[in-house]
Amino acid sequence: MTDTRANSPHRRRNRLAISFAFVAGAALWAAVVGSHLGESPRYDLLILHARIIDGSGSPWYEGTVAIKDGKIADAGRLGNASAAQVIDAAGMVVAPGFIDMHSHSDYTLLVDGAAQSKIRQGVTTEILGEADSAGPVLGPAVEEFDKSSAPLSQKDDLKRDWTTLAEYFARLDRQGIAVNVASYVGSGQVWEDVLGNVNRRPSPEEMDRMKSLVDQAMREGALGLASGLIYAPNMFATTDELSELAKEAAKYGGIYTTHIRGESSSGIQAIREAIEISQKAGLPVHILHFKMSGKDNWGRMADQVKLIQEARERGVDITADQYPYLAGMTSLKQCLPPKYLEGTSDQIVARLKDPKAREEIRQEIKTGLPGWNNNEVQEAGGWHGVMLASVQRPENKDYEGKRMDDIARMMGKDPVDALCDLLISEGASPYAIYFLMSDRDVDLAMKQPWVAFGSDGVAVTPQMDFMGKPHPRFYGTFPRVLGVYVRERHVLTLPDAVRKMTSLPAQILGLNDRGLLRPGLAADVTIFDPQAVADQATYEDPMQYPVGIAYVIVNGVVVINKGEHTGAKPGKVLYGRGKQGQVEAEVHRMRLLDPLGK
Repeated sequence: MTDTRANSPHRRRNRLAISFAFVAGAALWAAVVGSHLGESPRYDLLILHARIIDGSGSPWYEGTVAIKDGKIADAGRLGNASAAQVIDAAGMVVAPGFIDMHSHSDYTLLVDGAAQSKIRQGVTTEILGEADSAGPVLGPAVEEFDKSSAPLSQKDDLKRDWTTLAEYFARLDRQGIAVNVASYVGSGQVWEDVLGNVNRRPSPEEMDRMKSLVDQAMREGALGLASGLIYAPNMFATTDELSELAKEAAKYGGIYTTHIRGESSSGIQAIREAIEISQKAGLPVHILHFKMSGKDNWGRMADQVKLIQEARERGVDITADQYPYLAGMTSLKQCLPPKYLEGTSDQIVARLKDPKAREEIRQEIKTGLPGWNNNEVQEAGGWHGVMLASVQRPENKDYEGKRMDDIARMMGKDPVDALCDLLISEGASPYAIYFLMSDRDVDLAMKQPWVAFGSDGVAVTPQMDFMGKPHPRFYGTFPRVLGVYVRERHVLTLPDAVRKMTSLPAQILGLNDRGLLRPGLAADVTIFDPQAVADQATYEDPMQYPVGIAYVIVNGVVVINKGEHTGAKPGKVLYGRGKQGQVEAEVHRMRLLDPLGK
């Protein structure tokens, strides 16, 4: 008997649907197979003949990197692929773009968004914020904030027009930047917003206000809370107060990043405090510019490494970064005992004019103080270990690049008088380079698998006269690692050095769409000659770009082409999880309202 249901309308519709599905599936399969059988997939950019180091720490492999729509589309042996733009990387390494874990380019990027001294190092992402941050700028913080940025804002169109971190991010987006940026909110920033630069305990109401500012910044996209505990007013905060602020960052999946209270004889105690804050607040902790300062302390890096390794083994998520130099850089006023750092710059200058205060400063710099573990002069081995980096007044420009003992002789003064008179003349604003570290300690830190790289520098150009003679790390950090510490001294292998510049910082920071050359991730790429890459900047002549980095690509756009800047500014603001969560929630809400996406 014939089954008449076989020809029913319902059955015919099912057969038709199955046929369409089969045809569609066959077409998709043919497209996939065809791409492997000679048909050429079309990309925006192909990097050919590449020695690919993908950022994971794995050895290099030969292949092609394909980029489309700002992302890595494929990597490997791609056959007959084609693209609108092709780069021949024969003899060069193709790596993910470098992530600078610690940068102070917040305001120079507004002066020149081309980020010349960073992008030419292969840096495609800069992480901003430490003791302070670009936002929020409120209350007592406003006057000093604007005064400190005055050298950068000579033109009206460069003056601050933001209050919150979100408004600062929007300003960067409007102006355009060559590199990606992300930022912390500074513990010292919110302290100064609410209390000013004063050494006293905040009231419960003031503490709540600071916590709300951290909460707001996290929702606006901050990566976490950062502190600089040798700087006023950061240094005035207690461990418990910092823990309370860090809890606000923890709510949004943020981290606590810190310039610890001491990097010399008190380093162990300072690291323990960082670990305590991490555990009390319930979030990871990251230590900036990991070092051991002062000749008397050289060799103690091993004790710090042991402490951190033991903490990691018992479950503390603690990491660090470093720069590959024996000298650091910070403000010249850090030579002063802590009590002389409180208040506004005008108040600091007024104290330095008091003869009695100056004699006290002279004695305390010479002998030290209980609890003052960052006597920069002593740690630098005396005044010859302090080099003046930048001043603003024309009559002081001849002192840039000279040691403080030589400057004192030029002035015909005692070094403390020379120090105080320079600070008075410059409104307490000069910066200095301090020679503090040993090769052995730097090498040991670098070998640790949990140590990444951060320049602690600024995106600048040689035309920025207001920068004086800055630390060479502004221009040379990442090429120096590749040239000196990989190729010449073999402290690191090349794949591990690249890992420490790419996937390790991305992992620490939660930047899950960067740091590896993997399909679907952002197309931030650095292409360099492993035999030629080198830093050129020196302490005496720091404003020199590195060599050996041929191409740098940001979000799929070529910014450095055959060693020259194209003028492109494809950088983006990268947001922390607090902001990401809001975006994801909004996308989900819109899908619920309009599930068909119309």
